[in-house]
Amino acid sequence: MVDLWYALVAISFTTYVVLDGFDLGAGAIHLLVAKNEAERKAVFAAIGPYWDGNEVWLLAAGGTLLLAFPPVLAAAFSGMYLAMFLVVWALILRGLSIELRGHVDGDLWRAFWDFVFCAASAGLAILFGVALGNVLRGFPIVAGGMIVLPLFADFTPAPPTGLIDWYTVLVGVFALFALATHGALFLAHKAEGDLAKRAERFALGLRFPLVVSWAGCFAASLFVARVRFGPAPMAGLVLAVLGLGAWPVLIRRGRPLYAFLASCLFLAASLLGIAASVFPVMLRAQDGRSSVTAESAAASPHALGVGAVWYGAGLLLVVGYFVNLFRVHRRGAASAAPSPRSGYP
Repeated sequence: MVDLWYALVAISFTTYVVLDGFDLGAGAIHLLVAKNEAERKAVFAAIGPYWDGNEVWLLAAGGTLLLAFPPVLAAAFSGMYLAMFLVVWALILRGLSIELRGHVDGDLWRAFWDFVFCAASAGLAILFGVALGNVLRGFPIVAGGMIVLPLFADFTPAPPTGLIDWYTVLVGVFALFALATHGALFLAHKAEGDLAKRAERFALGLRFPLVVSWAGCFAASLFVARVRFGPAPMAGLVLAVLGLGAWPVLIRRGRPLYAFLASCLFLAASLLGIAASVFPVMLRAQDGRSSVTAESAAASPHALGVGAVWYGAGLLLVVGYFVNLFRVHRRGAASAAPSPRSGYP
């Protein structure tokens, strides 16, 4: 049962990154690929039906941690209050920018909220990457299972460490490139005309920094994170390489939907492979002795059993909702019906 809940936590976070990742990426690049108000509205129309639903997966992942592994959530919050609040503020600002940009008919007003949307989206991608880097690098876990973590120490991943060092920054930069590419491929699929072509060119322009940053993270993780390579992590690595290599070929052949799906495969395989490589450790201690494992942090067997029943029922409803959502909005952004939200076209 503990293994099942570990897998559910990993799947929840992976689903969030794959789904919310495309609208985070689209937000981060929309000022670069959308050259006028009509194209910016097309970007908002493309992500409009999805963004708030996608963010539910972040709540689901946190709720899953709280139900199944409460000490992990408690320890993470104890050491990363600043990062958590930055994430919350960025999420708030993204929602406000989408909702408020159309409330006043003024170029300066829209330009301000477009900048906020871009900065908050890019900031979230970096913050999530830095968080992943911290999980892989390990934490200074003190007595009682709590984490004491300053913003930064000497900028190296060796103890004493802070939230930010060269390794976590490298993972944050990779996350920005990966989600920006993901968002560009989504816009290449959903948009039409010059906006779609510009998004395709932007994605192709990011392929080199994406590959370099991914390779850098992989090489650094071998020494900093000391990940293990069993059958499941190796399968994730192979699938990630296939996805990373496939989307440039598919986008050049005029198959933007399949290129976007290849990007989904790359992100999902990378994250699930990472989860498999560190199992059963959930919070690795830098001293190697006080790590928090899935077994030591798990709730009671009764709680996990009851939770599994309700989780399964809720998951069926959520999956049905998203299947219907993507079916209803399968058309391109340019042909999408106007949204009742004032921030959309």
